[in-house]
Amino acid sequence: MSLARRIVHIHPGLILAALDLVGLCIASYLATVEVGGGTPVCGPLHGCETVASSPYSRINGIPVAVFGVFLSLFLMTAALAWWRTGATWLLAAHYIGSLVGVLFETYFTYLELFVIDAICIWCATYFVTLLVRFILSAIVWFRRPKGNPTDTGGGGGYRTTATEIVSADD
Repeated sequence: MSLARRIVHIHPGLILAALDLVGLCIASYLATVEVGGGTPVCGPLHGCETVASSPYSRINGIPVAVFGVFLSLFLMTAALAWWRTGATWLLAAHYIGSLVGVLFETYFTYLELFVIDAICIWCATYFVTLLVRFILSAIVWFRRPKGNPTDTGGGGGYRTTATEIVSADD
C-alpha cells in the first residue's frame, strides 16, 4: 500500500494531534528561548531577533510563545481525546480553539508585516500549522453526520478516516 493510501486511512484526530505536536515543538522552542532571555535563531533571515525584541512579543510580560505552548497542548489533548472517545464536544473544542488561535495569529502576522516590519520564520511556520489544523478541524466538523447534538461519546457517527471525510456525500 502506498504512503498516500495509508495516510488517508488515518483517523483525523491523529492527523490533528501530529500537527498539534509540530506546533507544540515550535512554540516550546520559542518560549524556552524567550523565557531564558535569548533570541530565537533564524538563520540568514534575522527577522526572529527583531520580532522577539519588539514590544509586541509579550502580553503582560509573558512571551507570546508561552500562549502558543498552552494552545498547542490544549489542541493536542482535544484531538487525542476525540480520537479515543469520538466525543463530539472534543472535536468542537479543537475547532473553536484553533479558530481562536488563527484569529490571534492573523493579528500577530499583521503586526509583523506592517508594524514590526520583520517576519519570524518560526512564527510564520507556527501560523501555517495552526491554519492547517483549523482547516482540517473545520472540514471534519462541517462534514460530520448531523445527529444527536448532545452526543458525548461512542463515536457520534463520525467518519473515522480521512478518505471517508473527504469523499463524503453532501
